[in-house]
Amino acid sequence: MTSTKPRRLVATDDSRIEQLEQRVRTLMEELHQVRNEQRREALTDALTGLGNRAALMDAFVAARNAAAGGAAQPAVLLINLDGFKALKNSAGHAAADQVLVAVAMRIQSAVREGDVVTRLGADEFAVLLPATPPTRASAVGNRVLAALEPNIDVGNNSVRCGASMGLRAAETHHTLEDLLQEADFAVEESKSEGRNKLKAFDPATAHARQLQRQIVGELREAISSDQLVLNYQPIVELATGRIEGCEALVRWNHPVHGLIMPDQFIPVAEATGLIAELGRWVLRTAVGQLRHWREDPATAQHQFSMRINVSAADLQSLEFVDDVSEALAEESLPPEALVLELTESAIIHNNELDRYTLASLHRLGVGLEIDDFGAGYSSMGYLRKLPVDRVKVDRQFVKDLGKDPSQLKFLAAIQDVIRSCGLEGVWEGIETAEEAEALRSIGCTSGQGYYFGRPLPGPEFTEQLVRQRTWPG
Repeated sequence: MTSTKPRRLVATDDSRIEQLEQRVRTLMEELHQVRNEQRREALTDALTGLGNRAALMDAFVAARNAAAGGAAQPAVLLINLDGFKALKNSAGHAAADQVLVAVAMRIQSAVREGDVVTRLGADEFAVLLPATPPTRASAVGNRVLAALEPNIDVGNNSVRCGASMGLRAAETHHTLEDLLQEADFAVEESKSEGRNKLKAFDPATAHARQLQRQIVGELREAISSDQLVLNYQPIVELATGRIEGCEALVRWNHPVHGLIMPDQFIPVAEATGLIAELGRWVLRTAVGQLRHWREDPATAQHQFSMRINVSAADLQSLEFVDDVSEALAEESLPPEALVLELTESAIIHNNELDRYTLASLHRLGVGLEIDDFGAGYSSMGYLRKLPVDRVKVDRQFVKDLGKDPSQLKFLAAIQDVIRSCGLEGVWEGIETAEEAEALRSIGCTSGQGYYFGRPLPGPEFTEQLVRQRTWPG
């Protein structure tokens, strides 16, 4: 008995040890599974099941390590859905989520095995393509765009959800953030060119956009810190030389670059939505100056109107008519003291909001004038339909006077058309007394140009008003 008892104890101890070891192994496996699950959750977008930004970083690091070992550099496709915000506003969050899930599946189906598809947030997706040259990455990107082309069924509705896509092939110095930022420049380029297309990153374009952003920031500061100035150019009655109006022309007195002309910053303001703020500044400053001239005894003998340029964005703004009315009321000026000059391109679309704004301005009583007439579309039909009072004829027609004997007859025909539409004509680009006389001889009543005066800052223009009664003085 004594010989068997120890053997049973040993067997029991071994069994317990094995059980403990098995339990520890089980616990370790469970812990490992939990950790793996937590890591998967940390790398996964909850809505779509795609990888998230952390997953993209892991894939980028792995691809860069492979490139360090001799593989090609990776590339990234950045995808931004077109019109997604409007879709969410109209269809609701639940429908928008369905679209995002469908988009995720379509992108995943269009890429190659080994490509990593991620959702970075909202309607932005990224695909990391390991060891992929730009031409191959472009092919993958175009497959993705094609996959997104068909409509997506959402409940009883079918919606289209195209995308703007930017491509950037990595270089050795790139961080992931560098890569995404430069791909985003390409996305912006895609959107600006009409959307639903793939654009590869172009350093020159990106530099231009960075400069544009810098200009926008500086221009916003310029509006609030008195860096902008207005110059004024007279509009003259050809028969008498009397000033009947002046055009306010904005300049930017930049603290570093000096005087910047409007053709260098107005397009940027229009492209970035800053044109409305700039326009309000011009409006209030110009009518304030006109009130000062009308109240100053030294200049009050000149009763002329102020002309300011109006952008297409102004016509599309519901607040613009109120801005004009308030600016005139604050300066106690009658509506007819202000003439708004509209380019042909600003009114040629003739949509509902344009018509409403023009009709409201007409009822308000301000003058409306088509600027640069003849430089663009020159459709005579809309001259009769729009509630405008005047047409300013582009300078290109006057410059050939004296060179072509038939030019004066051509200008007379234009003047007859303007008059037959019940409008007044203002002729731009008059530089000599002979041009002024030729236009007067065919019935043209008003002119503007260097012959009468160049654009001048407010103080110098005031001196001219004090000094002379007719133009040229």
